[in-house]
Amino acid sequence: MAKTIVVKQIGSPIRRPAKQRATLVGLGLNKMHKTRELEDTPSVRGMVASISHMVEIIEEKG
Repeated sequence: MAKTIVVKQIGSPIRRPAKQRATLVGLGLNKMHKTRELEDTPSVRGMVASISHMVEIIEEKG
């Protein structure tokens, strides 16, 4: 079974650069307090790190 992480959006994309908004959409997050279970890959970790002020990792599985 592949490793996964659960990511939750905790910050609003209002008044943020377009690149940060696009990163949220790329992760599948578009509303406050929405959670997604994503595959734990270096690219996903990099996306989460680039918008760490708007998301938090709730749980790591696997």
